[in-house]
Amino acid sequence: MTTITIPKKLIQGEELVAIPKKEYERFVAFVAKKEIISEAEVLRWSREAKKLRKAGKLPILPSLKNLR
Repeated sequence: MTTITIPKKLIQGEELVAIPKKEYERFVAFVAKKEIISEAEVLRWSREAKKLRKAGKLPILPSLKNLR
């Protein structure tokens, strides 16, 4: 078993997690792709949904199970 000693000065009281490099790269790629949704976008979606509902083009779901 390999033992690694990490000086306390390096972590400065923070928690430290060791993961394989491949997993780290996948995580970084995921975070880079993640889109930030602004409040203005949510409000726009809400207005569009209300218009669709008034026009009768929005389907009615009997339960949330049907979303899957």
